[in-house]
Order: sequence, then structure tokens, then C-alpha cells
Amino acid sequence: MSVLLDTDVVIEIQRGRDRQIGAQWADLVTSGAMILYSPVVAAETWAGARPQERSHVESFFDALVCLPADDRTGRLAGELLHKYARSHSLEVPDALIAAAAIQHKASLWTRNRKHYPMTGLSFYS
Repeated sequence: MSVLLDTDVVIEIQRGRDRQIGAQWADLVTSGAMILYSPVVAAETWAGARPQERSHVESFFDALVCLPADDRTGRLAGELLHKYARSHSLEVPDALIAAAAIQHKASLWTRNRKHYPMTGLSFYS
């Protein structure tokens, strides 16, 4: 099993304010699952990182696997945008994250499932 983290979950894990997310994180880490992130998630996380959080963020990402953002990911994200941008206000970052999850057959861990209306996407809960 592999799990792709969304930015909202990464931020909650980093800040440690949500006990349920913390417990799920501990379970995931000990489960042996491959834990993934996308360059989009890294960019969004680094953009909001506070100065005192930077070394912790770096250590966090160092322990995970970053999926490539290649042409296949871009094409699939474009198809998702074409299908869902108007009807569901899908934006480029979420389309790229969803495309990476679908492409790599990873379950997406997000707290914002409404951002991901597409079929073919599984969720981690």
C-alpha cells in the first residue's frame, strides 16, 4: 500500500494540533506503507513554513518519497482540469496531486475530499 499526503494533512502533522491526525499518522508510519508526497505539496508546505519550522519540515520530507511530476502527471492533471474545473472549481495544484495519486495507484490522505471529485481516486482514512 502507498499513501500520498495532501498539503492540509502535512501541515496538521507538522503542527501537531489535531490528535486524530496525529494518531492516524503514527499508525501509518508503523504500518509499513510507502508514504509519498508530490512536489506541489512540498511547494505549498515550504511556502507556509515558519522560520522555526524549517528544519523540522526538511527532516519530515527527507523521510518520505517524492513522486516525480512528469509529462504523464501533467497530461492527466490537464484532463482532470478539463473535466472538473468548471463544475467543481478544481485548481491546478489539486489536479496535479490527484493525478499523481491516480498515476501511482496511491491512496490520497486529505481532509478536503470535496476538492477531489474525480473517479479513479482512492482515499486514505
